[in-house]
Amino acid sequence: MVEEIASNLFRLRIPLPETPLKYLNAYLVRSPERNLLIDTGLNHEACLTAMEDGLRRIGADLNRTDIFITHLHADHFALVSKLAAENTRVLFNRPDTEIIESWKGFDAMIAYGGRQGFPKDLLKKALDAHPGSKFGTDWVPGINILDDGQELTCGDYRFACLETPGHTPGHMCLYEADKKILVAGDHILIDITPNIQCWSDQGNPLKSYLASLKKVYTLDVDLVLPGHRRLFSDHRRRIDELTAHHEERLSEVTKILDGSPLSAFETASRMTWDIKADTWAEYPVAQQWFATGEAISHLRYLEADGRIKRIVDDGLTRYALV
Repeated sequence: MVEEIASNLFRLRIPLPETPLKYLNAYLVRSPERNLLIDTGLNHEACLTAMEDGLRRIGADLNRTDIFITHLHADHFALVSKLAAENTRVLFNRPDTEIIESWKGFDAMIAYGGRQGFPKDLLKKALDAHPGSKFGTDWVPGINILDDGQELTCGDYRFACLETPGHTPGHMCLYEADKKILVAGDHILIDITPNIQCWSDQGNPLKSYLASLKKVYTLDVDLVLPGHRRLFSDHRRRIDELTAHHEERLSEVTKILDGSPLSAFETASRMTWDIKADTWAEYPVAQQWFATGEAISHLRYLEADGRIKRIVDDGLTRYALV
């Protein structure tokens, strides 16, 4: 489906097969010189077909189209390998670029998951079900780095690049101040909460995410263009809701740890999730993986805040109240 949101600004709904997200919102800014495509979809035939059909309806030639990617997740990045033409500029943030360029596969992430209590017999299943593993990019085209505060112009649109780390280390939004439009990627979503995962002992993704919410709070915004679900206004109200959600999550994790030490996997199994299953064991393994990553990010936040401590025994990490 193609929808013209504003003059020469279009939304393309790209299906996301085999994921609970259903579809991606890609956006196309049309210009007489060069177009700008924002986000792409999974490396999947259904995504490619929908994208090519949408671009054809708009009259956008890929040979005259540059591609901006909000962040490195496969549902936003992976199809770029099928879309980039010889003279396409692929525009991306620096932190996520460094992750891609140093990527050696999922082994380190899986090993870390094992140390966080994720059962070994489920690790391979979790990898096989991971969208980045099933529908990742074939190759990474030459990337043009955009830094925080840099300007990106296309036709009548003049965007400011805003680094908003949290959902990924380098997640980047675009802000059109004159038109009061925020291209939010997965930083702010209206019907669901962005997944804030952590799969290493480096950084504090939840702390970064909450700071990034504050960063965009003061912007003058009439329309938010999210990476998934419906468009919306009143971004401050949604930011307040997301902030409150994570405060409740931190409180929930603290209460869960009010007993014997638990691994991240065990902690996740006791948290409340909006998943259609009666028990944790019935959750799809991919959802168990994402939930465990989210639990780790909250545990890391509490640990850095001095409220909990980690206990490492025979390669297994557990967490306990201080």
